Amino acid sequence: MSMSLDHTRDPCPFVVLNDFGGAFCMGAIGGSVWHGIKGFRNSPHNERLLGSVTAIKARAPVLGGNFGVWGGLFSTYDCAIKGIRKREDPYNAIGAGFMTGGSLAMRGGLKAARNGAIGCAVLLAVIEGVGIGFQKMLAGSTKLEAPQPPASNELNLA
Repeated sequence: MSMSLDHTRDPCPFVVLNDFGGAFCMGAIGGSVWHGIKGFRNSPHNERLLGSVTAIKARAPVLGGNFGVWGGLFSTYDCAIKGIRKREDPYNAIGAGFMTGGSLAMRGGLKAARNGAIGCAVLLAVIEGVGIGFQKMLAGSTKLEAPQPPASNELNLA
């Protein structure tokens, strides 16, 4: 199944930086919410605002960096696979997820890298499969149908 090229995105060398920045922002914003709530709940009653801000300042940038590294590495592998295969389809994302998961788990040894690669590839395959399913489901409602011809009124003419 070959999909058309997405001309709304930047070309491949630039999309890596764009994806890295977007993933960092998503992680930092989500981390601010998560760690803000966590810091609020884990602080004494009269120091909850200070505990929330302290937790955000300490942990949200770390989570943003982790998201950014994943997003940048995934985008780099995705661009490399697109360049090698010369096509754009869901297999690129699955392969890039496989390589990203393996790369990030490499410090834990070969077994951890294998498990991380397989887990990330399965996750990306599920995401791509759901995306394709939604596209097919929503595309069915855009089919054009010919209008029904008007009923003949032969009896009314007599």
